Amino acid sequence: MADRMGARAAIAALTTEFEELRETAAPGPDGAGDGPLSWAGYAESRVRAAARTGEDESVVYGLASVGGRRCVLVSFEFGFLGGSLGQRTGDRLEAAYEAARVRALPLVSLIATGGSRMQEGMVALTQLQRVARASARLRAAGPAQLAVLRDPTTGGGWATLGAGADVILALPGAQVGFAGSRVRPPDADPHAYTAEGQLAAGQIDAVVPPDELPGTVAHWLRALRGTDFPASPAPVPHALSATGLPVTGWDAVRQARSPARPRAEAYLDAYFDHRLPLTGDRCGGTDPGLLAGFGWRDRRPIAYVAQCGTPTRPAGYRTAARVIRLADRLGVPVLTLIDTPGAANDAAAERAGAGAAIADAFAAIAGTRVPVTTLVIGEGGSGGALALAAPGNTHVTRDSYFSVIAPELAAAILKRTPGEVHATADQLRLRPQDLVELGFARSVVGPPGE
Repeated sequence: MADRMGARAAIAALTTEFEELRETAAPGPDGAGDGPLSWAGYAESRVRAAARTGEDESVVYGLASVGGRRCVLVSFEFGFLGGSLGQRTGDRLEAAYEAARVRALPLVSLIATGGSRMQEGMVALTQLQRVARASARLRAAGPAQLAVLRDPTTGGGWATLGAGADVILALPGAQVGFAGSRVRPPDADPHAYTAEGQLAAGQIDAVVPPDELPGTVAHWLRALRGTDFPASPAPVPHALSATGLPVTGWDAVRQARSPARPRAEAYLDAYFDHRLPLTGDRCGGTDPGLLAGFGWRDRRPIAYVAQCGTPTRPAGYRTAARVIRLADRLGVPVLTLIDTPGAANDAAAERAGAGAAIADAFAAIAGTRVPVTTLVIGEGGSGGALALAAPGNTHVTRDSYFSVIAPELAAAILKRTPGEVHATADQLRLRPQDLVELGFARSVVGPPGE
């Protein structure tokens, strides 16, 4: 179980620069007597909660600076009726989102809540709709939303402020799930309701130790600040291999499949000064063969999506589309690195919606307003690779190839013998120099200094 702290202690652990704001909305029905349901003893419960915590509601919000980056900060007080959401909580959350929208600042939420406040019944539950509308207005205006999941983050707080954020961080051991510990099935796997379990399931982006949280949030605020339109394209990375151009089509395939060839991780390490990964498709899936997130290069944020040489799974395409759309909203240019033999096509991938996921990746690239730069660093296998390639701004290394289909599969479809695979590779014109001549690639990229 993660340590629980109050709203102001959580703020103090993140920043010393905080100016509290107060909502201007009139007190709702919970502010009089025993609330909208006339729940016996509710008024006394509020009085005791206020005496115990020093707060008059379950949420504190205001203007803050984290690592020199300004934001609107929301912090939940779990000690006040379990951090539950009532009408006055909704007032404050709506005011916090509006403050972020008006000031064009990102919203950071430090969440610790047990869900909607039972003593207010449906009045409390409908606050989730208010939060969702406020979040949608802020998203439409552009600023990013970042959630930090404390212990516990359950119910409607998880299903709105938490899971609805652009970037989701969690403290180690935090209880995270729609169902709280008192309402789960008796045979529930407890790991499924932890920060670590949600990370494995692709629902959150990172589990961050408390002492690293201020620096991590500051890095994210720096990366998510965006740029003014139109953004300039991300520079094309240098090749990390000095191999020569392939002579034949099969030479190109062999070089791209070489286990000694530099992979995506090496390219990203060489390209960025600092990287902040985003993980998972928010649908219960992750793809270890795809790296995505935001990086910092020459004092400038750039989003990245990189294939790692394996067949890309549906979760990978959905993660890629999520990152590309976030970058587009913030005005951050995108870099994609292509390296896959193709999309995963096993039964599990088909059941997970491979076709729809690939279509969504194509749509994300096609619909983005920010420039996308692509470098093919290895295998470019059919539509599974093309889905992440930038039309008109794709470049290739000398140890890469791109083809409508792998030569072996092309030969099989054409009912050719295995001995004709090499000739088929030549006919496909898949070498880097062929790709430039055909107009697919703009250039063949060499190592630094060339």
